[in-house]
Amino acid sequence: MQKVIEDSTLTAIVPNHLSVKLGTLMSIIRQSQLPRSLFE
Repeated sequence: MQKVIEDSTLTAIVPNHLSVKLGTLMSIIRQSQLPRSLFE
């Protein structure tokens, strides 16, 4: 999913399966720019 805001584009990864691999989850968290500690 993508949304254009002013001069930038926000991208959200939405996996289409029940389980998410650790690497995919870490990538989603990293791209969200939220601290990893929120998810521990």
